[in-house]
Amino acid sequence: MPDVPEKSGICEGRVVIVTGAGRGLGRAHARAFAAEGARVVVNDLGVGLDGAGDALDHGSPTSGSPAEEVAADIRAAGGEAVAHGGDIATSAGAASLVATALDTYGRLDTLVNNAGFLRDRMLVNLDEDAWDAVLRVHLKGHFLPLKHAAAHWRAEAKHGRMPQARVINTTSGAGLSGSVGQGNYSAAKAGILGLTLVSAAELGRYGVQVNAIAPAARTRMTEQTFADTMAAPSDGAFDAMAPENVSPLVVWLGSAASEGVTGRVFAAEAGRITVMEGWRPGPATDKSARWTPSEAGETARQLLAASEPPQPVYGAR
Repeated sequence: MPDVPEKSGICEGRVVIVTGAGRGLGRAHARAFAAEGARVVVNDLGVGLDGAGDALDHGSPTSGSPAEEVAADIRAAGGEAVAHGGDIATSAGAASLVATALDTYGRLDTLVNNAGFLRDRMLVNLDEDAWDAVLRVHLKGHFLPLKHAAAHWRAEAKHGRMPQARVINTTSGAGLSGSVGQGNYSAAKAGILGLTLVSAAELGRYGVQVNAIAPAARTRMTEQTFADTMAAPSDGAFDAMAPENVSPLVVWLGSAASEGVTGRVFAAEAGRITVMEGWRPGPATDKSARWTPSEAGETARQLLAASEPPQPVYGAR
């Protein structure tokens, strides 16, 4: 049997929100935070893989919903958790989410933005509704909870109660490198990177650290695409694609122990953690005057020849 790490209580006393926590990565994160002493608000709409069956915009989940099941599991294990069934891609739902943490536990320390779904199509077949729906849940569903949580933390800081607040956003390899057939998803996940950088810069003065993870794990969104490589082992060996492998890094980023780490992006897969270094200036030439198109093209080719090749797009041949 694989080793199970001992619990450290690294999040003892903290209150943590996890969106999209009814299944997959979000469920693993919620359970991991609870195991480390956090009180958890478990948010999930309980929709299908493509977002079908949207729940009403309210904060009280239906009995037996994925959010309530995860919250009940945490409570049964001796932890503290409450379910929230609101749509966090609406301002009312996001406000209700933050209010649930404050009304139930009296504070908010960490926000994990994780909710999302897929509507994959090649670009020529990608309709406007599928574009809007995926951008809405991933990008707007990050922005609104962050906005409402940040407003609370800013108010706390201005009243002399400087928080040790943490936000963990969820991007993807598709956002870092692109993914064929996922133009909407890749654009949303790339947008989350920009949002992470800006919010880290803006909110640091209020005691808020913002980072992003690009996880690779077996979830509803990946198991069909990578069915051959993501199956769980049957012999009790280390399950490299289990979503629980990503959660320890998320828990650490969501704890006070991550002091000083902000505006960074981490890839997490199996037992591997990678700091992603993002866009950095490469080879450059300055003429100190205007180029002609031919000169610009010749110079661009020379610079490209001296540069590092880009990461391949997932699914490209």
